[in-house]
Amino acid sequence: MSLFTSIKKPTLLLDEQKARANIHRMRLKVNQQGVHFRPHFKTHQSAVIGEWFREEGVDCITVSSIDMAFYFARHGWQDITIAFPVNLRQIDEISMLASTIKLGLLVESRETIQFLSKNLAATSTNTWIKIDTGAHRTGLPWQQADAITQLAREIQSTPALHLCGLLTHAGNTYSATSPDEVCRRYGESVDCLLDVRQKLAATGLASLEISVGDTPGSSLCDFGEVDEVRPGNFVFYDSKQLQVGSCLWSDIAVAAACPVVAKHADRQQIVIYGGAIHLSSELWMIDNQPVYGLVALPDGKSWSEPLTGAAVVSLSQEHGLVKLAEKDFNRIQVGDLIFVLPAHSCLTVQAMREYLTLDGKVIGTLNSKS
Repeated sequence: MSLFTSIKKPTLLLDEQKARANIHRMRLKVNQQGVHFRPHFKTHQSAVIGEWFREEGVDCITVSSIDMAFYFARHGWQDITIAFPVNLRQIDEISMLASTIKLGLLVESRETIQFLSKNLAATSTNTWIKIDTGAHRTGLPWQQADAITQLAREIQSTPALHLCGLLTHAGNTYSATSPDEVCRRYGESVDCLLDVRQKLAATGLASLEISVGDTPGSSLCDFGEVDEVRPGNFVFYDSKQLQVGSCLWSDIAVAAACPVVAKHADRQQIVIYGGAIHLSSELWMIDNQPVYGLVALPDGKSWSEPLTGAAVVSLSQEHGLVKLAEKDFNRIQVGDLIFVLPAHSCLTVQAMREYLTLDGKVIGTLNSKS
């Protein structure tokens, strides 16, 4: 029985060769441009896939939560930055990590620094100031040089903390509509950090590093005058990255295999067993139409390139509605499998919890049931 014949319900397929090629390509770029590589593991969340990075010489990582840091620490990673603002309610867990590994924390307020000064058991824990360079999610606005300088001095006067530098995530590159726009936004983000670093150096705060991390910028642009890059999504890419221009369809290393459960000729849609609890509700818009993922068909032991004009256009909890061109609608039957190239692979991994490789191996994650 073939692998695809054995699939009975929504299953996250992983093309190991593509993922390894993506890791290798980014590693080569980092080496060529002479920057420090700290990949973000929130995309794959897997100790097994983490070993593929280790085989490429990676020895330090980024994560997005305390739980994720503990998971990868248990699997031998000793240099971990948590790229999420410090949650004061987890100070006991933070202290435990900081006493056993080389831990990096993000701060953006005096309140957090003062709390860590009083409550963090470890000393000289690596600390980064989170800077907002345009994504407007977290961080001090880069224009607030005086506030950033004050924060930096507070960190330097706190024995529990070691000031490493300035960190940002140029998340606004994800909404760019072309590679040129990605690189313009990425370059502007780096320029903002360089401006802040220069102003800090003028006050005596020298030798601060700059850490950036976004897959579109890391994939498409020269890194510029940065010290560290932290992309994560590049390990798999996804259909949103394809639309931005960060990758080719042949670089996308994950697809959700979903059974077809109904057809509706009157609206030229098929219904799949694969909803928001499998794919996540992440989307982007094309011609005022929501797109939750692109659609491919079985092709030998893998999946085809995305079908022209086909997309997952609606999700409920278990259901997905797929709009297709007439020729594709006619050749897909109830009981067939289709493959959804998800809008955002990170969230799909979080929802699906484990992978099935194209050679039949099950690979678990932080959130696996077993």
